[in-house]
Formats: sequence, C-alpha cells, structure tokens
Amino acid sequence: MPMLVHCFSHLISLPPHKRSHALLRWKQTKALGAALCLFGTGVAAQSGTDNEPLSAIEWLSRSVETVPLFEPPVTNTADVPDVTVTPLDRPSKDPIGLLPSDVTGLPFDIWSSSDESTLVDLVRAERVDTLPALQEFLKVLMLAEADAPRDAGPNGALFLARVDKLLDLGALEPAKSLIEQAAPDTPDLFRRWFDVALLTGTEDDACEVMRDTPSIAPTYPARIFCLARNGDWATAALTLNTHRVLGDINPQEEALLSRFLDPELYEGEPPLTPPQRVSPLTFRMHGAIGEPLITANLPLAFSHADLRSTTAWKSQLEASERLARHGAVSENVLLKHYTARTPAASGGIWDRAEAIQRFDVAITANDPVAVARTLPNAWSAMQDARAEIQFAKLYGVALQGLPLSGPAAVIAFEVGLLSPAYERVAIAAMDADANFDPFLTAVARGNPQTARASNPRERAVQAAFLSATPRTELATLVQDGKLGEALLRALALFEAGAEGDLRSVTDALALLRFVGLEDVARRASLQLLLLDRAT
Repeated sequence: MPMLVHCFSHLISLPPHKRSHALLRWKQTKALGAALCLFGTGVAAQSGTDNEPLSAIEWLSRSVETVPLFEPPVTNTADVPDVTVTPLDRPSKDPIGLLPSDVTGLPFDIWSSSDESTLVDLVRAERVDTLPALQEFLKVLMLAEADAPRDAGPNGALFLARVDKLLDLGALEPAKSLIEQAAPDTPDLFRRWFDVALLTGTEDDACEVMRDTPSIAPTYPARIFCLARNGDWATAALTLNTHRVLGDINPQEEALLSRFLDPELYEGEPPLTPPQRVSPLTFRMHGAIGEPLITANLPLAFSHADLRSTTAWKSQLEASERLARHGAVSENVLLKHYTARTPAASGGIWDRAEAIQRFDVAITANDPVAVARTLPNAWSAMQDARAEIQFAKLYGVALQGLPLSGPAAVIAFEVGLLSPAYERVAIAAMDADANFDPFLTAVARGNPQTARASNPRERAVQAAFLSATPRTELATLVQDGKLGEALLRALALFEAGAEGDLRSVTDALALLRFVGLEDVARRASLQLLLLDRAT
C-alpha cells in the first residue's frame, strides 16, 4: 500500500488547475496502476544519469538495455538450478554487405588478413568532411560484402563500426538497409535501427518490433514512447508514474515524457531547457510536443528530420544543403527542395534557391543565351553551398551540348570535369581544340604527366601518376593481403593534405591507382584541384 501512496503523490504534487485533469486519467486506469505499482517493488532501479557513451556514436538513444530490466531470482537452497546454454560461436555479421564484389570491384578478402580491432579503429578515425569522391568511396567500403577479419568475434565489431560510419556520414537509408540485411536482433543493432527509424519518421514499425520481440529489452523512456505510439496511452502514463517513483527515470526524462504523453496539461508553461545530450529519442519527443530542436548544431544524421514536408521550407533547404555536402542525399533531392516554391525573401539561401531556379528553367528550355546569363550565379551559389558535385551530376553533361563562350564556357567545362562523364568531357574539349586548362584536361584523361604542373597541388597529383608503386608501408599491406586496411590508411593519408603535407596526397593517390581504383584517383584529383576545400 505505501507504493500506491507514492504513485498517487505525483498527482497531489500537481497544481490545482492541472490536478483534476490528471486525476481523471488516474481513475480511468487505477486498477492497472495498482498492479504496476505493486509489481514495481521487484524492479531493479536503472540509472538514468549514466553519461558513459554506449557506442562509437555518442548520440545514440538509450533505447534498449544490454542487461535485464529485472533482478534475477534469489534461491534459498543449494540445489543446482537448470541452466540454459547459449552458444557463443554464432557467425559474425562482419561479412554482411549490400554491394557485391562485381559492383565494388573489390575482392572478398579485403578484411580477412587484418586484425578486427585495427580495422575498427581505422574506420572510426576516418573523417566525414572530405572530398566527395573520397566520401563516396568510403561508403562503398562500408557497404561492401567481404569476408570477416581473421580474428572476428561473434559480436561483429567491424560491422557495427561500418554502420556507425554510415550514420556519421548521414547515410541513413544505406545504414538502415545494412542493419536489416543483418537483422537487428541484438541490442546494439536494434538501437541503431530504432534511431534511424526515429529520424526518418518510421518509428511505429520499430515500436511494433520492440513490442513483439521479448529479447529486445527497452529502457523505460523508449518503452513509454512506444506504448504511446502503439496507442496504449494509459499504460504509458502509468509506466511513467511508477518508474518515476522507483527512480528509474530521471527528472529531465520525466519532464519530457510527461509533456509528450499529455501536452494539454502543460499549456502555458515555459518550454523545456534543451538537453545537453540530444538523442534521436529526445529529439523526436521535443518535436512532438511542439518544442523542436534546431538541427544545425546536431550530428549530420539529424538533418534528415528536417526534410519532412511538415517542416518550414527554409529548414528543408538548409537540411538538404547540409546533407548534400556529405553526399547524404541525391542531387535530385537537393533540386526538389530548391525548386519547391518561389523564394519569399532575399539573401543567403533564398538567393541560392532563386539562382538555381532561374538556371534550371534556362537549361530545361535549352536556351544558350539564358544559360550563359544564369550559369555564373548558379555556379557561385553551388560553391557557397559546397554542393558542386550535385550540380555537376545534374547538369554536367547537358552543359556540354550548348554553344557557350567566355566565362560561361569555362564554368561549363569545369562542371563537366566534376561530373561522372569527366573523361568524355576532356576528350571533347581536346577534339574541339578548346582553350581550357591543359593540366585539368590531362588529369581527366589519366595522363597528367604529359602536361605542365604549375602549382604544388598539381605537382602532387602529377607525382602520383608518375609513380609506379605506392610508399613501402602501403605496398607491404597490399602484398600481405590487407587491402582494406591499406585503403583506409590511404584515405586518412589524403586528409593530411589539409595541413599542407601534399606528399601524403601523392602517396594516397598512388595507392589507389596501384590497386586499380583509377576512377577514384582521377575524381579525387580533379576535386582537389577544382573545389575550394581545405584539402
């Protein structure tokens, strides 16, 4: 009976003008409330203030527990209990991927000769803010089907690191597909799958799985959220009250969950203080109570939530640009948001949207005069947004068929070199005897050694094409069958160019060419020379 008093005390603590509304809810479910309160006396308290990161990505929700929610039974005898044995040698999920070898061009044994812990450390250390060509190739590595490392354990540490890197890159759909290919049947995988669902608006599916899968032990905030999403608001409210009293839910979680379950009760109250640590679960609930959190300062993956049609157009534009910079949305998604409406203001992102709209009309009409007039502003807008590659994928080929001259022709040539058809664009320019940069043309054709390099970056690229073999350490890794490890190290080496170590750029490009990744090497070289980036 004391526990019932404690449960009821929450109602008494409410202000009078809110107490009657909450009391009605209590009366509607008091029988179930009593059962939950009495049953709660055997529940082990779960700390809600644990600040230790639970995975490589610190923003993952605490949506499931890796330990039982309930205390184990205690025996009063010395009898040997029955023991259920679970095999620990289940196959690793490391080999699972979405891209087969004939798609990636990579052999199945790229990981098999390396230590798993080394690969995990390298994957976690890879930067996401790099050249688009390297971002794309990193995704290919993360999605590739490949044999497990030689010492891979059943927990699939490399698989988890690959999923986490995709989430860091904002690649939610590929990450979701990869998890589903493996089946989210462990707490670590389910947490990631649950968070992707929260950020993409498919949380109802995840909540149904959580409800129907006893092996997934949800934390109390996740359980309460899903009870509500499944329509069981009464049980959700009583679960919150019970575990608040038991100390399983901290005050911040209680305040957010209370408003999520009954927002009318808090009308007129000041908004909640934004949490220091934002997870997809807290982010989703803040949005549901009408107190959305700004995504600009949150990890990239959160920007997907701003692409929903219910979000303000400006927020959609900002999110699509941010995601496009990391290749996390396609060029068509970016164009869709740019052309969705007529800008109602000027400056910044509104000017970029207007510039793209004007250019899109011109090139759709195949009007060379209008294209020449609108292309400079459109290209400048894409440079400001750092979405040049998306622009090149959309318009790079179409621009080559127009009779342009002057600055517009130079821009069209450079846009073409940043498109997937870069080699064809370079050959056409040579055939037409166009007066474009000869070194860029040579790089696109794969023979920069035939042109004069006039600055340090060009010389670094040229040296990579002159070298027959990469540096000794990388070549040794390849010879030892550690191709995947060598590629991860090469990607990291390329980034050393940010500090001016262009020799590292040469070494990275030489390794890519040495193992047959000529297309990646050329595109990275062209982007290094054409894009205004730190590297």
